[in-house]
Amino acid sequence: MKCPFCNHEELKVTDSREAIEMNAVRRRRECLQCLRRFTTFETIELVMQVHKRDGRYEDFEQQKLRKGLEAACRHTSISHDQVNALASQITMELLQKQVQEITTTELGEIVMKHLQALDPIAYIRFACVYRRFKNVNELMEAIQSIQPKDGLEIANAYGKKGGSRAT
Repeated sequence: MKCPFCNHEELKVTDSREAIEMNAVRRRRECLQCLRRFTTFETIELVMQVHKRDGRYEDFEQQKLRKGLEAACRHTSISHDQVNALASQITMELLQKQVQEITTTELGEIVMKHLQALDPIAYIRFACVYRRFKNVNELMEAIQSIQPKDGLEIANAYGKKGGSRAT
């Protein structure tokens, strides 16, 4: 590595920290010739193939995962920083699996597990795209599978008791 200011090759690292939201290591460096400081980021490159439903293979891209999460989480209580952290967390899970290939089914299930724990609306939005519901009954089954945090049934959240309708 060379100094970006004077192109000198002798540098020293003055500080190193993990930049978790970027899956990177942040390093402060100092040039031993011009004494100027600058920051570098070292990232882990995840070399994994995603096996698509149509049989094609694509390189895994954390940015594509992040965009999908952002779409699911838009207008929910999940912040942009939480989306970035979730994308990083899922990427780290994939790294820990130490596999060369993952199917979209496996990846989708991992994402849905995390979204279900975070926000039911984001979970349902992602499930609608990922599972490709063919009718309203499939959507309703997904909604009913969510365990509300307050222990109420979904129907009770709308003022209905025991699944019967008040007329």
